[in-house]
Amino acid sequence: MAQKRGKRYDVSHLTESQHQPGSRGRVLRNLRAITSKREMDLAEAEALKRATDTLVRSYDIHHRFTAEDICRMHRTWLGEIYPWAGRYRQVNLIKDDLPFAAADQAPQLMQGFEEGPLRRHTPCNFSAPNRVIEALAEVHVEFILIHPFREGNGRVGRILSSLMALQANLPLLDFRPIRGRRKEDYFAAVRAGLDRNYKPMEEIFTLVLNRTSSVA
Repeated sequence: MAQKRGKRYDVSHLTESQHQPGSRGRVLRNLRAITSKREMDLAEAEALKRATDTLVRSYDIHHRFTAEDICRMHRTWLGEIYPWAGRYRQVNLIKDDLPFAAADQAPQLMQGFEEGPLRRHTPCNFSAPNRVIEALAEVHVEFILIHPFREGNGRVGRILSSLMALQANLPLLDFRPIRGRRKEDYFAAVRAGLDRNYKPMEEIFTLVLNRTSSVA
């Protein structure tokens, strides 16, 4: 699934690879002509809140999620900000030492994701807590490793996890336990998924669920 670090495409002609003029290379080209990273972060955060409210009302406890649902989540969130929202990326991405799937593999991998983890684990209306944690961990890891979109994969992954949690009669998940010093633990859990080892991510989601329950 992972690409080699040296393999890249010439993507200079692609809109999703271009930065907004005047942003000094810090903001991707966007529909609002935003040039400030701080302003873009705020715009994305506000749009995410609205999108989450919309998506929570869109799916019930019996819904089996699909690849198209995930594209819709991305489009609902970023459709008024980026022209490529809801479409699979055409550029290769690497974050630190974690290479994600090659861009040209994204459609096929998302189809496999739909037929595999999403079919096995959604609807996520399981009664046993450990079964819910297993479902959340595998789905999240496999989605993040594919990284199908140019921007916002982590947040879409968290939206999907929250929608699955709602199917299990849980509240919206509180992901604050993976911030700060635990962020590296989170990335290590994603890397473990390269070997289909989901136990580290199960530990992460156990922390998330404990935090969610304590503030609910």
